[in-house]
Amino acid sequence: MFVNAERDAEPLADALGSMPVQVAELGLDVDDLVFYTRWEAEVDANWKIVCENFLECYHCQVAHPQLAEMLDVSADAYALSTDGRLSSQRGPTREGGGTTMHLDGELPRSQFHFLWPNLGVNIFPGRPNISIGPMIPLTPDRTYRFLDYFFGGDVDQAWIDELMAFDDQVGKEDRVLVEGVHRGIASGGLEHGWLMGRSEQLIGHFQQLTREALSVPR
Repeated sequence: MFVNAERDAEPLADALGSMPVQVAELGLDVDDLVFYTRWEAEVDANWKIVCENFLECYHCQVAHPQLAEMLDVSADAYALSTDGRLSSQRGPTREGGGTTMHLDGELPRSQFHFLWPNLGVNIFPGRPNISIGPMIPLTPDRTYRFLDYFFGGDVDQAWIDELMAFDDQVGKEDRVLVEGVHRGIASGGLEHGWLMGRSEQLIGHFQQLTREALSVPR
């Protein structure tokens, strides 16, 4: 459920941008999905760091070895795009990558979408699936996250168990990353950082939208 309390809020279809079209082109019928479970966690990091971690995958080759076995995360293959407040990542599967995930199924590749300011959407290759949830700031140094998982009605339990275990492992690896980045930023050791032009273009888009939203009209 999407809610906007502003009197002049834009239509949801406009806010979602091209995400529904991209999901449909992938072959995923969201109307056929069934709620499975909710995952919840709190992370010792600022919410913006958690969002930025979601918005790039050049770290995946080193930090997420199982994910990098499943998806081709090289700069030439891993597609990044923006559309209004939407940032999208699309990763093709690797041939014979040796991952323990079974990728046979209706969905030929992955999609990861981020709807500014704080909503993440994950679709993995294989059987019909989606997980969706926000990154919610609790304090300047703590973030609450939840993901609601949905699967196609005929997806077998073994495949669901595989994906849940896989995603749990990736989540544990990301927790180490974002909490470490937060400690580094909080130390004050660096005045500012530099963005990598292509690999971190979605982070740049996120920062631009956030900066514009927080700017005071003159």
